[in-house]
Amino acid sequence: MWLQVALGLSYLVLSSQSQDRASLRRSNDHTGRCQYTFTVDNPAEASCSGTSGGPDMEVVKSRLTLLEALVSRLLGGKGAGGEGPGGGGDKTIQEAYSQAMRDKSQLQGDKEQLNRQVQGLQRRVDELSAAAETLRQRPCHQHQAAGAGLPLHELNQRPASDSLYQEMKAEVTEVPASRLIQDAGKNHTGCGELVSVGEPVLHRKADSITGKYGVWLQDPEPMASPYGNKTVWRIDTVGTDVRQLFAYEDMEQFAKGFPMKVMVLPEPVESTGATLYRGSLYYQRRRSRTLLRYDLAYESLAARLDLPHAGFHGQHPYSWGGYTDIDLAVDEQGLWAIYSTSKAKGAIVVSQLDPESLEVKRSWETNIRKNTVANSFMICGRLYTVASYTAPDTTVNHVFDTATSQGRGMAVPFKNHYRYNSMVDYNHAQRKLYAWDNFHMITYDVSLGRPSRSSQ
Repeated sequence: MWLQVALGLSYLVLSSQSQDRASLRRSNDHTGRCQYTFTVDNPAEASCSGTSGGPDMEVVKSRLTLLEALVSRLLGGKGAGGEGPGGGGDKTIQEAYSQAMRDKSQLQGDKEQLNRQVQGLQRRVDELSAAAETLRQRPCHQHQAAGAGLPLHELNQRPASDSLYQEMKAEVTEVPASRLIQDAGKNHTGCGELVSVGEPVLHRKADSITGKYGVWLQDPEPMASPYGNKTVWRIDTVGTDVRQLFAYEDMEQFAKGFPMKVMVLPEPVESTGATLYRGSLYYQRRRSRTLLRYDLAYESLAARLDLPHAGFHGQHPYSWGGYTDIDLAVDEQGLWAIYSTSKAKGAIVVSQLDPESLEVKRSWETNIRKNTVANSFMICGRLYTVASYTAPDTTVNHVFDTATSQGRGMAVPFKNHYRYNSMVDYNHAQRKLYAWDNFHMITYDVSLGRPSRSSQ
């Protein structure tokens, strides 16, 4: 290849000569260095007339010098004493390649170290998640002795005013022995089975036909909103397009009939199964199995979901009718739906709902026929049913415990003072039943027994 290049360059130098008259010879000189010799015959001159050669010879010499430099560059040389072909360029490329490989190895090591750190953090997150789940599943004892579980040094550092044992002062009052015996089995603080229902207490009477039956409630666990646990809510449910929700500042304003606000619900209400919980109204949409969550603070729908397979609009109502197929309830354990399905063949199904999404978390099928009881409510995860809505002296006649999936009959006295009780709902903050009895909005005090082992 180098010969072709040399010949081509010689052709450029001696463009006036024929290519077959030029020759290139390669040989070592007396010192052993490689030399290239170009020989060109001049057809016009038989011999050289002088050593200088005239101007043409000077041109030829300059071009030969240029040719020598070009050949040296093509072959990688740097003139006399320079490196051989490709020496400098190859060395530079090799050094750059070696540096790139070192950088790659360093980056690979950094990547592996970061991966190990990420894996360690992920294991820590998994451990914390498992610990949090364990804490969530551990039963909460709300009435532990003050200071239980505190380290000894913290107890010793607490001031005398915050002593674990304080002197108790009491008044001596005479109490009949019968009263002591009656109250001995009652639980006034925690969960337990229903022992008694008190006499009905009247708070207001509706003044129009639309108030024959309806819903009235107070939120047992209000959120941070304009409305608190003193706010009273009311819906008159007689009509074909029930949408008005009345809000009263407190029980006094409710008794006087002075609402502070009237909201218009975006979807019509079906019957008397609505309830209140954590700043939201939960109700059934008219002529459907659709459940709705209405945010009271924002006055807008926050969730909507069909209750799977639930009967509606007269398929599985309570004994008094009124399209009471789906009854929503709240207790210490959260939000519940009381209804029936075609698969259950009219037996009451109890489902615990997610209060945010309305998704069913778990369901229980009972052996209580829904159309044989007048109403029902939940207390501490137990379903209770009322035998009659018209009999002035009736009973709470069934209980079903979701903790054990067991039910049985009972006979706790219950009064329908106004002879048409269409709504009964429990408020665990007030420890009362709220009811709507033939235009009359009333409450009952309830007493619970000592917690059984299964409910603790």
